[in-house]
Amino acid sequence: MPLDDHATGLARKAAALNDRYRHHSATAVLERALKDPEVGDLALVSSFGAESVVLLHLVSVIAPGTPVLFIDTRMLFAETLAYQQELAATLNLTDIRTIRADLTLLNRDDPDGTLHQFSTDACCGLRKVEPLERALAGFDGWITGRKRFQNADRAALDFFEVEADKRLKVNPLAHWDRADLEDYMVNNRLPRHPLVAKGYPSIGCAPCTTPVKPGEDPRAGRWRGSAKVECGIHFINGRAVRGPLPAEEAQAANANKENAA
Repeated sequence: MPLDDHATGLARKAAALNDRYRHHSATAVLERALKDPEVGDLALVSSFGAESVVLLHLVSVIAPGTPVLFIDTRMLFAETLAYQQELAATLNLTDIRTIRADLTLLNRDDPDGTLHQFSTDACCGLRKVEPLERALAGFDGWITGRKRFQNADRAALDFFEVEADKRLKVNPLAHWDRADLEDYMVNNRLPRHPLVAKGYPSIGCAPCTTPVKPGEDPRAGRWRGSAKVECGIHFINGRAVRGPLPAEEAQAANANKENAA
C-alpha cells in the first residue's frame, strides 16, 4: 500500500475507533482495543515511572500476556530498575521486554555518557526513540499512559491517534485526572515508585530529572531549565524529528562536546 494511502487509512481507522469508543471507560477502551481486530497487535510501552502502575495493573487484569516494552536508557535511577522488577513480579506480567540502545550506536555517538549535557534531544533520540522504533516494528500500535491533564499539548488527546503515519497510539487514560489515578492506586493497594515520596512526581533518566517543589508543575523537574517537555518528538533546526540525529548533526554534537572538554 502506498504511504499516503496507508496514512489516510490509519487516520480513518483512528477516527472510526474514537467514534465507536467515545463514551467508554478507560477499562473498556483498553479491553476492547486489545481484542478489536481493527486495532491489530498492540504492545504497552511503560517507563515504570510515577504513574505507570495504574496502566500496568489494568493490563495485568485484562490481558497479562500483553507485551510490555520497557526502555532501559542505561541512565535510569536505581530505584526505577528495582521498581520495574517489583511490579513485574507483583502484577504477574508475563512478557516484559527490556529495550536498550544499540551498543554500536551508543559507543559511536555517546562513548563517555555525556551527550545529555550537550543535546538532550540527541540523547533521547539515541537512548529512547531509536530503540523504541525498532521494538515497535512488529506491532500495529502501542498503548501509552498519556493523559490530557499533563500539559497543554495533550489537552485534546483522544483514545486513539495516529503516530507519524505509521501506527496507532492507544491512550486509554486520556480523560483521567490526577485524582482518578490516586484513587485507583489507593483502592487497588498498588506499590508506589519510591522516588515519588522524595519529591519526584514525574520520573525519567537520573541526569535529567530533579525534584519538584510544592506548587510547581508536576513535570517541572524534567529537563529543568529548558523548553523541552517531551522525549519522543524533537525539534531540531526548526523541524520535528523522530529518531536519532542525522549523521552530520550527531557529529556537530560530538564536536561541541570536544570543544567543551
